[in-house]
Amino acid sequence: MQPDLKNGGKLRSPHTRTALTVLAICLLLNLIGRGTADTYVVFLLPLEQDLGWSRSKMTSVYSVYLLVNGLTAPAIGYFFDRLGPRVVYGCGMAALATAYLLASQVQDPWQFYAAVGALTGISVSALGMVPSSSLIARWFRERLGTAISIAFAGLGLGALLIVPAVQYLIQHYGWRDSYRFLGFALLCLVPLVLFLPWNRYVEGHPDYHRARRTGAKDEVNWTVRDALKTKSFWGLAWVFSLTSIGMFSITVQTVVYLIEMGFSPLTAASAFGFAAMMSVFGIVSTGAFADRFGPRRTVSATFVGSISGVFILFLISWSPAQSLLVAYVLVFGLCQGARGPIVSSMSARLFPGSQTASIYGILYAFNAIGAGTGALMAGVLHDLSGSYRPGFVMSVCLMLLAVLPFWRVPELRDFRLSRTPSR
Repeated sequence: MQPDLKNGGKLRSPHTRTALTVLAICLLLNLIGRGTADTYVVFLLPLEQDLGWSRSKMTSVYSVYLLVNGLTAPAIGYFFDRLGPRVVYGCGMAALATAYLLASQVQDPWQFYAAVGALTGISVSALGMVPSSSLIARWFRERLGTAISIAFAGLGLGALLIVPAVQYLIQHYGWRDSYRFLGFALLCLVPLVLFLPWNRYVEGHPDYHRARRTGAKDEVNWTVRDALKTKSFWGLAWVFSLTSIGMFSITVQTVVYLIEMGFSPLTAASAFGFAAMMSVFGIVSTGAFADRFGPRRTVSATFVGSISGVFILFLISWSPAQSLLVAYVLVFGLCQGARGPIVSSMSARLFPGSQTASIYGILYAFNAIGAGTGALMAGVLHDLSGSYRPGFVMSVCLMLLAVLPFWRVPELRDFRLSRTPSR
């Protein structure tokens, strides 16, 4: 169940072409959903200046988005398993367009929380990796980690392509018109999403159905209840939650932090975008490395890189040099998001069956709740201390704790993506 090439580079079968099409669609939907949500990092400063809100109040909007994104992930998985991608993706795209059209008109804080926070959270969850991981697992088998990492790369590509473009729009047209432009652009995509041949895409590779019909040992039909009883599930939840707290306590304020350190707004937004570009290479390569060398070694190496990137941010607070900014983009960017595709592919391998999306949806909830907590804590620590350094220290400590299940939980420590553990 993987794309194969024959001589001359032609695809071997229609199934292979369909598999690659599904992968490309999942990548694009992740790019659009997460990329537009990440634009909040460049809206943060002009919103703060225009509305006069405190930093903790501004970052708490992003926290609401992340928390809602996580809390709705199990429901998105449930609806995807039962209603399919057309309904989930179509509603997600329409809701995201509505969120930004409403954001261009807000006057009161509660309206902003509802539009940019809650509605965006639901939308990005519907367009994100919960449904994508289930779709991809139906078409890929031998290279599942690599395939899911490619879809995850859409998260980084979205920040690379959309965030600097929106920074340009804000500088020239203001934040309200920028939100309005995003809303109308997304609205134009709704018919395209609805009319894709989802019935074909949701069927999966013929090998997927044969394995399900024959009751192969590696295709045990896991339920949510069964998964919740395993150490491996809770180990992955630990990794997802602590990693996201540590990472989002950094990323949500990176652009504002760099501006306050003396870099221009466009330079800061471009650094955020280029870090996202590096994350694309990191995400794709870590998926391949996990397929070959195992998740434990790969994940441990990415945590070393992320912690090193935070240390470079420490140095920038004393010496805001361009060379340090470049080093941060390279080191932190390569490891940004690198754990996501590994956890996603492990979840699909550990818990196959008709409730794959529901199980991963619950895992993803831990990730997004941690992200919302990290974003909020970073804002609160900044307001209390007047400095970003306490947030940096918190980030490093949490990432050191996050890696522990890959060394302490036997099911994760000895896991190989090339085989599927059975109950």
